[in-house]
Amino acid sequence: MQIPATDVESIERATLQAVPPEVMEALPGWLLPMDHGTVGRARSAVPLHHSEPDPGLLPAILARYEARGFAPAFRLPALSAFEAWQRELSARGFVRQQPTLTQTCAVADLALPVSAAHVALDSTPDAAWMAMFLGEGLDPVDGACRARMLGRATDMRYASVRVNGITLACGAASFGHGWLGVHGMRTAAAQRGRGLASALLGAMAREATRRGIGRVFLQVDASNAPALSLYRRLGFTTAWPYAYWRRAQPQTP
Repeated sequence: MQIPATDVESIERATLQAVPPEVMEALPGWLLPMDHGTVGRARSAVPLHHSEPDPGLLPAILARYEARGFAPAFRLPALSAFEAWQRELSARGFVRQQPTLTQTCAVADLALPVSAAHVALDSTPDAAWMAMFLGEGLDPVDGACRARMLGRATDMRYASVRVNGITLACGAASFGHGWLGVHGMRTAAAQRGRGLASALLGAMAREATRRGIGRVFLQVDASNAPALSLYRRLGFTTAWPYAYWRRAQPQTP
């Protein structure tokens, strides 16, 4: 799928609106988010276009991160235009991690009939939403980082499916740069397969329609087969694949 350059830029800007870093810098055609936390999108340089990047920018990006004391990382499209950069990063000790898909569809495809499940859209996450989002067994450092990042995000709605006062599923919707962004989808293990994720997406889509937004994007791990199956049924297609490039950690003896 060939996505317009303007859509690439608007999606990447909308992504970082939803996961705002501690520091944001920029170079021509690039955003340089920097963060001490655990969310990869908030601490990886990302291009705003998919044409072949200027090779001279790579050392400039590395220097920007190192000057501020952040470990440099990249979120690069898995496209032929970036193969030279990938080879250069490999030569500099970076390794490819976490293959991910950016997917898009029309909001109208998600504006499903109102589900029997009650979906609340709140302007701030309550304790039950946070508990579902962070999940049992989540590393406490990771959880604290994600909670702080939510506090910095703007123009978000936090969706919850509640039954008898108990939150069974949750997700976050961002609205900006002409897109509905879908983030942090979670469903309690015992409740999966009941259509709760579709109910969340339907509520988000109706809010997007109310705001005059007609397009939706999300990012999904390329190995998450259940999520990919759901999104395919709803009409999502892959706009582009990407992966993270980070320096390999030294092996301990």
